Amino acid sequence: MSSPRPLEFGKHYHIYNRGNNRESIFLEDRNYTYFLQLYVKYIEPVAYTYAYCLLSNHFHLLIRTKTVEEQQMAHQTGAAHGDKPWKPQWPSEQFGHLFNAYAKAINKGYNRTGSLFEHPFGRLVVDEFTYLKRLMCYIHRNPLKHGFVQDFRTWPYSSYRAMVTHEPTRLQREAILSWFAGSREKFEEYHQQMMPLPDYYMQHAGALDL
Repeated sequence: MSSPRPLEFGKHYHIYNRGNNRESIFLEDRNYTYFLQLYVKYIEPVAYTYAYCLLSNHFHLLIRTKTVEEQQMAHQTGAAHGDKPWKPQWPSEQFGHLFNAYAKAINKGYNRTGSLFEHPFGRLVVDEFTYLKRLMCYIHRNPLKHGFVQDFRTWPYSSYRAMVTHEPTRLQREAILSWFAGSREKFEEYHQQMMPLPDYYMQHAGALDL
């Protein structure tokens, strides 16, 4: 099997992965929280986050990788990093750091060894606006698809609830709501629909039953 293309700068991606041999990657509540803390550390410098959903043995992310110029601007405005020499960070490497750091913590905390995640992690370029909206809906509805809850809106480890409230969030909430005429009501209405995904998506991520 050929290696997937590294993530490029300034593109939308669906990122997904699951536990090696389908084993759980989140064993208790604090694992979800720790993964998100590491996500902020490693991924926020290189990507904007539009949606996420973490389930016991897999996860989905919808992101846009930052351009080199956006990375540099963030570095220049960040007081904590203003005195360090700047160089662009490669998104694929940052995801590797995230997965490695999380796997090390789980292995140490639960006395396990070996790979935690499947390799390589899944990535699909999202280059159609309609697909962005459908994929966001698919990600948020994923807990319902797998039978974790009867109402996807109640799942605590997805970005859905942050989108429909006014509480502070690290998501690109205003940009996302602009896809729905700036309306939370239209955002919620859209999520009640069953929107099919493109065939090429079903041939890739859909084949993994994620």
